[in-house]
Amino acid sequence: MRRLAVLSLHTSPLAQPGSGDGGGMNVYVRELSSALARAGVECDVFTRAASDALPASVTVEPGFRVHHVAAGPPVPMAKEALHGVVDEFAEGVLKVLDGSGDGLAYDAVHANYWLSGMAGHMIKHRLDIPLVSTFHTLDRVKAESSPEEVEADSAVRRAEEEARIIRCSDTVLASCSVEAEQISELYDADPSRIRIVAPGVDHAFFGPGHRPQARRALGIPPESPLLLFVGRIQPLKGVDVAVRTLAAVANAHPDARLAVVGGPSGPRGADELERTVALVHGLGLDDRVFFVPPRPHELLSTYYRAADVCLVPSRSESFGLVALEAAACGTPVVASDVGGLRTLVDHGRTGYLVDRSDPEAFAGWVRQILAEPLLAQRLGTGSVLRSRRYTWARAAHLLSEIYEDLTAGRLVECS
Repeated sequence: MRRLAVLSLHTSPLAQPGSGDGGGMNVYVRELSSALARAGVECDVFTRAASDALPASVTVEPGFRVHHVAAGPPVPMAKEALHGVVDEFAEGVLKVLDGSGDGLAYDAVHANYWLSGMAGHMIKHRLDIPLVSTFHTLDRVKAESSPEEVEADSAVRRAEEEARIIRCSDTVLASCSVEAEQISELYDADPSRIRIVAPGVDHAFFGPGHRPQARRALGIPPESPLLLFVGRIQPLKGVDVAVRTLAAVANAHPDARLAVVGGPSGPRGADELERTVALVHGLGLDDRVFFVPPRPHELLSTYYRAADVCLVPSRSESFGLVALEAAACGTPVVASDVGGLRTLVDHGRTGYLVDRSDPEAFAGWVRQILAEPLLAQRLGTGSVLRSRRYTWARAAHLLSEIYEDLTAGRLVECS
């Protein structure tokens, strides 16, 4: 395997996670491409140019480049409108691939998210190379857990496109066994073409640290219990549950605080932020909840280390990178019992899973962790040990083997 074309149409791996459409997928594409490059697989990542001031290409490190492809107006576009520029994006990618001029062929195209999958479908057949697809979120899963998040006029279009991409993909990557089952059952996918490759965590940045020092760095009183929410502010992520959880522990811990790190995302993000601020005010928590704008990814470790508990109250989560990063820093996690979080959080050993979006259920485990320092220490130690099985180098190794197998096989015919 010498070269891979990676598609990330709607968000750039160079963008700030936690704002706009930037999130775990940005981290996934950037870190995985970096790990692949270090393993000898050249990665050219293609993303839509959201500004005409962006350079045509950026070399992130040897073997890892990001190309900005003109598709639609050179301004930020709502993700929901980007299906209209997929064809233009695919043609732009093909133009770059055809004009590379260095004699190196592309061995596969790896599409991230359904919009990139539509473009990858075209590129696969134009270049006669394998298509690998990672969806990150699935429309039919979101429809089950959060139907209001699925636009009525686009739900069928996206679900149908995802099914078509799955049928065309030579390999579909799932982050965990739960997602693999969802792809197979909800999309009638061939299980033999689904491969599980878990994302990783950069242990050089995310590791245990000195909590008092982290508190000092953030200006947080050392004696106040700190709950943490990290993620985009949108209904699917459940920031309201985090706020209500803080309110529910107020009697036992009147000095407890909640840090919300992230910005509004998606068509309902701004409204969700407004509702959350109003909720904080209505519960009388104005001086105990502080909102932190999206931070550079490597700086999140300070927040994880400062926190006593990390809350992940998502209504749907294909993997749950926040839970993994918190675990790597030795911070117990209390999370929704959904999706990939079920495979990351070992209930009672590294944190706790809550089977419903019930703030009181979250608060019950938080109170127990705060009341028992030895329990918190045991959970943190277990979290760190469990997190060590997840590395980007391991993910890159597994993917390299998959790519090699694909180049030696026959392409899947669209059905």
